[in-house]
Amino acid sequence: MRMSTAHLSILAAIAAFLPLTVASGAAAEALKPFKDELFSDQTVIESHDNGAFQTIDYQEMRDINGRDQISEKRVKPAYVETGVRWKAQQDETLPLGDRKLDVTRIGPASGQAFTVIFIHGRGGDRRLGSNDYTFGGNFNRLKNLAYNNGGTYYAPSVKSFDSNGVADIAALIRYSYQQSGGKPVILTCASMGSFVCWGITRDAESVKRLKGMAILSGVTDPDFTKSAFYKAKLPVWFTHGSKDPVYAAADQESLFEKLYKARYPTRFTLFATGNHGTPVRMTDWREVLNWILDPQPS
Repeated sequence: MRMSTAHLSILAAIAAFLPLTVASGAAAEALKPFKDELFSDQTVIESHDNGAFQTIDYQEMRDINGRDQISEKRVKPAYVETGVRWKAQQDETLPLGDRKLDVTRIGPASGQAFTVIFIHGRGGDRRLGSNDYTFGGNFNRLKNLAYNNGGTYYAPSVKSFDSNGVADIAALIRYSYQQSGGKPVILTCASMGSFVCWGITRDAESVKRLKGMAILSGVTDPDFTKSAFYKAKLPVWFTHGSKDPVYAAADQESLFEKLYKARYPTRFTLFATGNHGTPVRMTDWREVLNWILDPQPS
């Protein structure tokens, strides 16, 4: 049917009031760029499995010493935009049923287009995931990507990495999902925090509310294929340093290969010569979030 100019004008007006594309699960360009020239310009030195596995050129002298004003403590000003902290950041204690959880929230408390939750590792708390200047400014980028695209980012303080910690995050997932009106929730976990991610994969009620997951420098779950998350075929992206002395990259690579061969939606980014903290510094959040929101087959 031929559309008149009036029809097109009406459609354009309707589109202007629709939610962001991330809410409808569209396209790899769902999130608008934020400092991509500084964070996304990474050199792929090896790739296989149709590009699902990529090895990235990582160099400590360039990616830490060349990027930080004070090594590992304060990134150079060009890498951050701190206005988001004053406009949209709030420390709060959420009452979640019979639980209470300390979080830093960036973005709206309700009606968000999507939610990202980051779980820190041992010795961390909500301050780690909301610090603008450490880890090369990568959390500041995550905060801005969420806020600038109508989303909400939560950095909770996880008191333990056992069933109690899993229950706390399950409650946060449920809360975020309800507050947004059923929009996508993405769970991301670093280091020992990955115990929480793997625990959540076994919770069928949480899995119903999740869009996908990212594991940074995490442990491997040999029973992942028995989980509700696996059965739902939700996407998972791994990032790891090749010289991680805490959790061996080879273990996660083995799990990735098993998933990939089963045609499971998965990606793996390996940072050549990278250490345990490298993925928290170097993970390209825009690439990871866009793919989880709309995973492309290999």
